[in-house]
Amino acid sequence: MSCGQTILDYGLRSLGYGARLLPKTDFTLCQHFTLIGSGLLWNIYFGFLALLVGFFIANAVALAKASPYSIIRKPAEWFVLVFRGSPLFIQFFLAYFIFLRLKQKGILPWLTAAQVGALVVLILNTAAYSAEIFYGALRSVPKGEVEAADAYGLAGWKRFRRIIWPTTMRLAWPAYTNEAIFLFHATTLVFFSGFPAWQQRGDALYYANYFADKTFNPFVPYPILAFYFVLLTFVIIGGFGIINNRLNRHLPQDARPRLRYRPQVIR
Repeated sequence: MSCGQTILDYGLRSLGYGARLLPKTDFTLCQHFTLIGSGLLWNIYFGFLALLVGFFIANAVALAKASPYSIIRKPAEWFVLVFRGSPLFIQFFLAYFIFLRLKQKGILPWLTAAQVGALVVLILNTAAYSAEIFYGALRSVPKGEVEAADAYGLAGWKRFRRIIWPTTMRLAWPAYTNEAIFLFHATTLVFFSGFPAWQQRGDALYYANYFADKTFNPFVPYPILAFYFVLLTFVIIGGFGIINNRLNRHLPQDARPRLRYRPQVIR
């Protein structure tokens, strides 16, 4: 089988298109790259949607945590504590079994599907981490800027929208970029937690593990997996760098903060 035919057969297999059966023997390098790359589509799906929805939840939680009213502040603090204080892998397991019990009672049966249930867990997890980042940035907004806004007659929502929130984003963005990178890396846990891969339609790590199990050689599929995620990391840094430049467009070029990747060893 030519490499072109392999790409046609397995390029979108993780989404249910192309060959139904996985190759069993005589694995080629093209098959490794194609299937692992196909699975990466799921990692991008989980990471992108979790980041998008989690961003808005994180902003709301950060504001709630900064509230002077304990009835608003305490739930936000507990939310952050629970999801930052427990391992993501355990959160997947617990969520799956909770969703499974709900399904057995006929409540929200679609939550046991990885593309929905696991996405919910990732959204809540990244929202908790991001909320702490935004909360710290919110507390670091210079008082001089707020006082200047008051002097110009800006108050309430208008002051928050035009002064406080943009400054918060500028301060938080480098750290938030690292959270986004780690979130995409964390998507590899989805099909190794409790959520099953339907018809062997897994993510990039799922297919890399499949090749490693069949060939007893992890030194081919796992470096390919790492290569794909390094490329994905460059894309994330580039995209977030564009937003960072936009947020700091009022500053001279040499004064703009540069994004740096600082990997987290333990979540």
